[in-house]
This record gives sequence, structure tokens and C-alpha cells, in this order.
Amino acid sequence: MLRTFTDTKAMMLGAAIILGVMAECSQAKAAGTETLVVAGGCFWCVESDFEKVPGVVEVTSGYAGGSTKNPTYKDVSRGNTGHLEVAAIEFDPSEVSRAEILDKFLRSVDVFDDGGQFCDRGFHYTTAIFADSTQRADAEAAVARAEAALGRQIVTPIRDPAPFYAAEDYHQDYYKSQTRVLTRFGAKTKAEAYKRYRSACGRDKRVRAIWGAAAPFAGS
Repeated sequence: MLRTFTDTKAMMLGAAIILGVMAECSQAKAAGTETLVVAGGCFWCVESDFEKVPGVVEVTSGYAGGSTKNPTYKDVSRGNTGHLEVAAIEFDPSEVSRAEILDKFLRSVDVFDDGGQFCDRGFHYTTAIFADSTQRADAEAAVARAEAALGRQIVTPIRDPAPFYAAEDYHQDYYKSQTRVLTRFGAKTKAEAYKRYRSACGRDKRVRAIWGAAAPFAGS
């Protein structure tokens, strides 16, 4: 009986050690990623662009910058919450640097438009970089590089961190969803509707006009 108890205790201790190691590994993995929150107009487009970048783990569409807690898409689109449509880009710095993410972001938007982005108008569609104290210097350097490359000042601001609220589930991965929706073009999958929207909105055409060959996603 004593031996059985001792054996059981040893097994439990071993299991606890294994679980502890697994938890530490999980925490280490989580600690190995970083998140940048950016506003680039339609969050579907930012998500679509950056989920193609090697080293990016996940992109989540959402809202940030305003005063309303737990806003809905309808709240934000009315333009009275102070929030912007944003994307939280989680990436592995060992695979893609913060500077690379920032440079790609600025070269994927109209950095001269302070009234919205492309066909989407209003403050909630304007651009921004939300940078914490460890990210601000890199954000400022990225803006300086963009201005030097373009030879003029850009309007994309660097803002302080703000609470991030994930958008509704139906907005996540919209660009690749096979769910069918009714559009002015008829019944289409969300992926098909997204492609038509992006083309009609002129996003890639305008970004190419600004950045030329330096635009990393135009035409994607």
C-alpha cells in the first residue's frame, strides 16, 4: 500500500513537472511575439495584406482610439465613437522586424489623405500608428524614412497606445471567407465581394501612384 502511494505520488509529481514545462514553453512562445496596432482604412485590406507577410502570426481586425467601450461596427461607422478601424498585427521579431512591419504599413496606405482612405471617407477610416514606449522610436524612424522617400511630409500620425476591441467575428478573415453574402453584384462569397470592393475602391491604384515599385501589396 505504501509503495503504491509512493509510486502514485511520483507519477503525479512527474506529471506536474511536465505540465509546468509545457506552460513555460507556451508562455515563452507568447512572449516571443509582438503586436503593432495600425489604422489603414478598411481593416479587411490591412488584414489581407499582412497575413501574407512571412513572420506575421495573426492579424485581427478591430477598433481603437475612441472613448466608447466595446464598440460595434455600426457604432464606429456612424463616426461618433472616436474609434478608428484598426488591425492588430502580431508578428515574430525573429522572422520579421518591427521596422519592416512599419515600412510595409506606410507603403500600403495613402499617407497624404487625412480625410479617410480611398473610397472610404470619414475620420474612422483615417490612418495611424499606435505605438507604445518601446515602439515609438521605430515608428518615428519609419515616418522619417517615408517622408525622405517621398520628399514631403505625411499625415499619418503616431498615437499613444489605446484599448483594442476586436471587431465582430464576421469581419475576421473576410478576404478569404467562402461564406456567401448578398452584394450589389449578386450573391458572392465574402472573398469574391472583397476583391470587387478593393478594386472598385481604387486602393491599389492610388498606392501604386504614391509608392510605385516600393508598394509591397498593391495588386495583391
